[in-house]
Amino acid sequence: MAGIAEGLHRALRNGPIPQTTISLLQLRAGQILGSTYFTIRETGNLRKAGESEERITAVATWQDAPYFTDAERVALELVEAVLTPNPYGERVSDALYAKASAHYDDKALWSLIMAIAHIGFFTPAALIAKPIPGMPPGRNYSA
Repeated sequence: MAGIAEGLHRALRNGPIPQTTISLLQLRAGQILGSTYFTIRETGNLRKAGESEERITAVATWQDAPYFTDAERVALELVEAVLTPNPYGERVSDALYAKASAHYDDKALWSLIMAIAHIGFFTPAALIAKPIPGMPPGRNYSA
């Protein structure tokens, strides 16, 4: 599992999407999923990267917060669409895909998709095994 995790982390770190954008969308994913681990991890990553407390705390209410670029907003909207059930149709509409495509070229869009998939891959572990925030990977599971 550690090898898979490191491969995904490396691909995301070396991809065309800014690490800040990835951390913002992963923080939002943690909030949506109710994962303390994801939320604390990404909050810490954003602080280490020098992000302001306003931007970090505004992730939960990004729709009306003035702190995000249009590209970051699309990333946040996309992760929200993927992780929030839509009882009336597709989660990711053609309009949202077009909006994302307007901000990200094909390579960047696929990197964004993989950043969201990264969260999806680790969601069962985060919700079932209850990782302990602040502990090193591989030794941070309580279950």
